[in-house]
Amino acid sequence: MIAAGEVVERPMGVVKELVENAIDAGSTRIIVNITGGGIDALSVEDNGCGMDAEDARNAFLRHATSKIHEQNDLWNIHTLGFRGEALPSIASVSKLTMYTSDGEASTKVVMEYGKEVVYEPSACPNGTKITVEGLFYRTPARLKHLRSASYEASLIQNVISSFALSHPEIAFRLFTDGRETFRTNGNNNLLEVIYQVYGRQPAESAIRAQFSDYDYTVDGYLISPVFNRANRNFIHVFLNGRMVKDSRLYRAVQEGYSGMLAQGRYPMCVLHITMDPHILDVNVHPGKWEVRLSKERQLDYLLVDNISKLLRKTPVVKKAEPEAVKPVYYQPVSFTKEEMAPAHIEEKEPAYTEEVSDEQLLASLWKEKEEKKEDKKEEVQEEKVPFPACHILGQIHTSYIVAECEAGLMLLDMKRVMQRTAYESLLKEMENNHATMQCLVPITIHAATGALERLDELNAATGGMGVHFEPFGEDTLVVHEIPCWMKDGNEVEILTDMVDSFLQDKKETKEKMAFQRLIARTYSATRKAVREMDIQALEVLVESLAQCDNPWTAPDGKPLVAILDERTLARNFL
Repeated sequence: MIAAGEVVERPMGVVKELVENAIDAGSTRIIVNITGGGIDALSVEDNGCGMDAEDARNAFLRHATSKIHEQNDLWNIHTLGFRGEALPSIASVSKLTMYTSDGEASTKVVMEYGKEVVYEPSACPNGTKITVEGLFYRTPARLKHLRSASYEASLIQNVISSFALSHPEIAFRLFTDGRETFRTNGNNNLLEVIYQVYGRQPAESAIRAQFSDYDYTVDGYLISPVFNRANRNFIHVFLNGRMVKDSRLYRAVQEGYSGMLAQGRYPMCVLHITMDPHILDVNVHPGKWEVRLSKERQLDYLLVDNISKLLRKTPVVKKAEPEAVKPVYYQPVSFTKEEMAPAHIEEKEPAYTEEVSDEQLLASLWKEKEEKKEDKKEEVQEEKVPFPACHILGQIHTSYIVAECEAGLMLLDMKRVMQRTAYESLLKEMENNHATMQCLVPITIHAATGALERLDELNAATGGMGVHFEPFGEDTLVVHEIPCWMKDGNEVEILTDMVDSFLQDKKETKEKMAFQRLIARTYSATRKAVREMDIQALEVLVESLAQCDNPWTAPDGKPLVAILDERTLARNFL
């Protein structure tokens, strides 16, 4: 019944299996100690339920600790371990020492490369401590594939960080070569663990994510798109408390951040997904990293839709933090009483009466417009974060708009502002204009494998966008009319992408279609439109931006607003 047997490949795998056993034992404190990247020695100590003398010996027999008694048990797994292979696999390639106590009996077991050499009573605290030494010394083929001690240690630290994020109710401590390198307090505060793993600024920007449907419940935090990484290592998704590596779930999270991140950048998040074990198959990968879900598309849609909604509620502007200007030490020193007094920069409201009144006037105008739109989109307006009222000061090199706002000095990238306003204008046209137009010459596209057999499903998926495909021969689809919003674009490419996305089980959205058309038609136009403008024209442009659903980033996810607060400006002037 086991589809993938356990194979110990490196110290990180050993630590992962032993920590999973400790979690299954009900531990609230787990201490991991590694030497030489875990190649020389490693230990895992917990305060769990421990074992009696008989179980301590039997635990090293293959499948003795398996949770599977019949085939249906594979679909009702509530523990991290279930095959009963980890301890005998580890003991076969190392010298392993175990101390364990269930509160009544305390036992010591020593295994050397698969053979029991010590089995005796030995005093120890409640719980279990397992020490592994000489890993792979008698299997040099595996030993030579290990990398440096520092690299192996980094893998172990990553997996301990993942355990801490998946189980914030457990206190974890990691010691590397005698030095504590990671620690959590186990008070069940996930945000504190995120602070430990991701750092202060990402933790401060974290957005609480809680949503569900009939089968899945999602709880966790999304990190603001302002803080992103060059790889997927900071996308943490846990299924029923189990860490997994699932590219499809990663893509769903990335799609939820679509339009908020630049190309080649990846989001940061921690999401706990719980479900009935019957729809989760964990009997796939030797290290239990890969899983199979019976309702994958449903979970994809749940993640994409709700992540996108949550991010739109939150501004993603990043305050600029330039380096402090170093004082010039060769200036002459004065000993006058006035200049020897401690320097102090008072933080007070700007003394620009005219500008303040302009801000109030502009804010009131925007407020009137917002009130007019409340009747149509009341729910959306409740969620939208208002763009800060500002007073336009001018331009820099015809590329940036300079404005004053309550927080300080605001800079806006003109080209990206135009791209954002054009993008949302096009999106509204797509949403509000459902008219179609007949093609003088029908559009034909090559039908990918499987498209003709699923033509009814394809038309059901694209009908809401005003597109209807008809068969034309054995490998061709034809479209006789297209939505008006698609005119003057690359219709063949857009229609082909719609078919390909459907066949790949991707949810094609109007936002994606608008983005594709914007690239084809609008980006070049906005580059040419960037020019010197007067104050009134700049005010109209910024006012249009303020009406956008997402006035913080360009359609490709790059930021379009930066704010220099008064404290930063004062620091630059010492």
